[in-house]
Amino acid sequence: MATHKNSNFLWQSHHPRGHPEPSTEHVSQYKENSCQDCKSLGNTLDNALSPSSGALLYHSLRVPWFLLSLLMLSHLPHEVWSTTFRIALVGPWTCDPMYSKSLPEVAAHLAMSRINKDPHLNRGYWYDHVLVHEDCQTSQALARFASLQGYASAFLGPANPGYCTAAALLAEHWNTPLLPWVCPGVGAGPEIRSPKVLRPLPLASNVLFAVLRFFHWARVAVAVEESDLWEATAHELAASLRTLGLPVHTVVTISAGAEGVCLLVCPCTSTVVIMCMQSALMGGEVQRRLLTTAAHMRMVEHGYVFIPFDTLLYPLPYRNVSYPVLAEDAQLQRAYDGVLTITMDQGEQNFYEAFREAQERNQIQSTVTPEQVSPFFASIYNMLYYTAMVVEQTRVAGGARWVTGDSLARSDGGFEFAGFNQPLWAGGEGRGMQVRYAVLDTDGVGTVLHRTHVLEAGHTDGGSGALRYTGRSIHFAGSSPSSDASCWFSSCMACSGGTGEWGQGGVTGGARHSSRAEENMGGDWVWLKKCPSEGSFSDVSKITQAVFIQLRDMRQENLNLFLGLFLGSGIFGIVTEHCTRGSLEDLLSNKEMKLDWMFKSSLLMDLVRGMKHLHSHGVVHGRLKSRNCVVDSRFVLKVTDYGLNEIMNSLNIAVENRRPEDQLWTAPEMLRSGKQMLKGTSAADVFSFSIIIQEVISRSTPYCMLDIPPQEIIDKVRSPPPPLCRPFVSVDEAPLEVIQIMKQAWSEDPHLRPTFEEIFKQFKSLRKGKKTNLIDSMLRMLEQYSTNLEDLIRERTEELEVERQKTDALVAQMLPKSVALALKKGKPVTPEHFLEATLYFSDIVGFTTISALSEPIEVVDLLNDLYTLFDSIIGMHDVYKVETIGDAYMVASGVPIRNGNRHAAEMANMSLDILSCISTFKMRHMPGVKVKIRIGLHSGPVVAGVVGLTMPRYCLFGDTVNTASRMESTGLPYRIHVNQSTVRVLRELRLGYQIERRGKTELKGKGFEETFWLVGREGFTKPLPIPPDLTPGSHTFTAGMLCRRDLHKGFNRY
Repeated sequence: MATHKNSNFLWQSHHPRGHPEPSTEHVSQYKENSCQDCKSLGNTLDNALSPSSGALLYHSLRVPWFLLSLLMLSHLPHEVWSTTFRIALVGPWTCDPMYSKSLPEVAAHLAMSRINKDPHLNRGYWYDHVLVHEDCQTSQALARFASLQGYASAFLGPANPGYCTAAALLAEHWNTPLLPWVCPGVGAGPEIRSPKVLRPLPLASNVLFAVLRFFHWARVAVAVEESDLWEATAHELAASLRTLGLPVHTVVTISAGAEGVCLLVCPCTSTVVIMCMQSALMGGEVQRRLLTTAAHMRMVEHGYVFIPFDTLLYPLPYRNVSYPVLAEDAQLQRAYDGVLTITMDQGEQNFYEAFREAQERNQIQSTVTPEQVSPFFASIYNMLYYTAMVVEQTRVAGGARWVTGDSLARSDGGFEFAGFNQPLWAGGEGRGMQVRYAVLDTDGVGTVLHRTHVLEAGHTDGGSGALRYTGRSIHFAGSSPSSDASCWFSSCMACSGGTGEWGQGGVTGGARHSSRAEENMGGDWVWLKKCPSEGSFSDVSKITQAVFIQLRDMRQENLNLFLGLFLGSGIFGIVTEHCTRGSLEDLLSNKEMKLDWMFKSSLLMDLVRGMKHLHSHGVVHGRLKSRNCVVDSRFVLKVTDYGLNEIMNSLNIAVENRRPEDQLWTAPEMLRSGKQMLKGTSAADVFSFSIIIQEVISRSTPYCMLDIPPQEIIDKVRSPPPPLCRPFVSVDEAPLEVIQIMKQAWSEDPHLRPTFEEIFKQFKSLRKGKKTNLIDSMLRMLEQYSTNLEDLIRERTEELEVERQKTDALVAQMLPKSVALALKKGKPVTPEHFLEATLYFSDIVGFTTISALSEPIEVVDLLNDLYTLFDSIIGMHDVYKVETIGDAYMVASGVPIRNGNRHAAEMANMSLDILSCISTFKMRHMPGVKVKIRIGLHSGPVVAGVVGLTMPRYCLFGDTVNTASRMESTGLPYRIHVNQSTVRVLRELRLGYQIERRGKTELKGKGFEETFWLVGREGFTKPLPIPPDLTPGSHTFTAGMLCRRDLHKGFNRY
């Protein structure tokens, strides 16, 4: 059997065990090679049976030739008998790390080896694969794909949505199956799906939509890495989400700088940012920079949610997995608190564990560690296995005929199979592979992802799975994202801002705009409410026409006018007037809008007039609520969505199952009778009006004061009384007559409820026949507001002046006045040179021993008391306190204000005052222990300047500073150690300073210098402490010994 190894059989030349790189030469020679392969098989058999090779066997056995042929053929491999079904794996394997690190060749080889060993799959075709490298540029990728006709039996790909539509058309022309795994714009719906497209992965836009719908996050922006592949993905994703009704505001390309992140903040109504780029957890540098910049801009704290797109395409490991990239980058860890990861859920093993197990079984011949492999490896494996199973199912269903693109796209599916590390399902009727997804979140401090929700797979029916809470809440760094109205997620209508659903009949919104719901008709903004349609509405039935004629003729000031129908582009919708101030619900929830009772009663009166007009013309609303009451620019309330029940009945549209919170306005008899609920009654409208009265009076949601879940409220209202479940309103919040009308309107017996004609008369009597003048009420409110605003401005100005004075005083204590003024004006503070200045240093002798024998709080009290004493003394002299460091105290004279040669005298006077006061100073916790200080003075030139931006400090530099410090450190307790430069200035002043010569003293870094003691001044009568009597020549050692001895004696007494 050595001959077939070198033959040109089609099944071997492109087998997973070894095949060449795809090229155009392979494509052009495909058919010719096929014929040569058939001849090669015949030649092989002839050679095997020739006399030269088997004459002895032939003559001795005398067996017929055809039996020998069968005998030889029976020893050939199984793949010779099978037709090869070759799958071309098309992907950008060198364009992005997510794909290049997924080891596509290794994943495909593993999948093929398991597929061809599967007893359920090796009965028809022998499966083979070939890797096709998709070019990074869209145009070149399309040109290469166009040359692949006849190259494979099916194409698994492409991954670039930029040419998916063109690839689908080419595959349709070739009648070859196409299975794109990303492209959201191809095969997105039954009406536009190409018959040659089958999805090997769930549609990412549908998964995102399901999650966004669960959390009611409608406002989306897309951030994309700067590359052809990701930009095409982002724009197709945005278009797909817009098709589903979400207002995707912008697609921002993130380049090397942070400008793109700034653009994301501009559309302030966006809540969610979808990141089309490699995940930061997998080494994505662009996403890391995006998240850290967003955290620096405090987007995470302000309620933004960031969702990675790439994790939708593979099972990101999360159980028993810690991500070092979060531990190594604290800023990224903080930013990742705003990331919500949606990924394919794992089974009993995560991806790393499954990969390591395959390595241990020698099924993966690679020494790379699992953590270095992109989890997209698992998706490649799953897609190939899914393709083989669908091909086999289609082959069997078609009577063993060759599988074409059209037949594969209509595959029945309906089966379950085991993926690389998770269970998978095949949806029926060409719905593609179905996967269960997990929503992952961090706890804000750790490096582990936790599962908070699970999005169940659509399984075999292809329906959208339900998002299920798993018991762990999502952690938000700051405020949680605001929820949007549920209408954005309805397939029935488009809306602006927040809206109600078609089935729930709501319109809200205000000034937040989206081109999905508001259209321009002759220069005026209008509402376009879409109706769910299963087919074409080119012909509208006569019943529907009659309903619309009736609604069009409804013209009254408090009814929102129906303008007509919209037919086109597969959309059937209702066009109504656009009210700029949104719904009554929006107006009541806006706490910045002050509403007095005149304003509220005017809105209620408008509602009564509108409903009175409807009922007088035989029209029942059936779904009245505050969301269906809109307010125009003149604060006139208008009833909208009336007649929708008739429209839906005429179009045979089923009513959607309404949520409990949407049924709070429904009358109890309607809740008990589901069929009657489809049409509504006049009495039920009155009940809904009573709930709206409660909303207007309390400016809160229905039944908010009961503090129980909506479903429980609905159950109690549905149940016959007693007890009667209704809201309650304080009599102080509204006139008693209005509360009485409200209670009559929500009577349990519909016959006891007043009609809107009667309610109108009662409201009119409350005003004693006076007409409502909302404009006058608003003018009075504006006048009062203007007066209050003037008083408020005056009060705030005074408070600001007080705070400014406090700030100035604080700055003056921290910095010199000239420096503080320069900083306040924004001017730079340049360093300044001073030719003459005197510096003072002092410290506490034995401070280390005091600290060791005292509690920390006692040390703080000691320094606070001592420095407070010093501060009170320096205020009487022309000196400037520079700083305190521990027990060291530094003062300067002649800086920052020059004072001629008086700087030495000012510093000498201050030193004598401090030395005099220290003799009577006592520590709180050890009043019997003396506190001894030593003082050093030196005069000379210095440079002064402000150092630092955070907590700036005024510092002095130069040799004078070092020498003054040395004078202090070489001094003695209760002594003022003076350098010769200071003595010279003092003697020139002739003020009677008493100076004693100390002698030669060694100063570190300067050698021996002549130094002096300042012991007094003529006319200075304050007592000075007596310095310790020390033996000359050993003063330092003896002083330290004496201080420690005295301190220990003093502390031992306490």
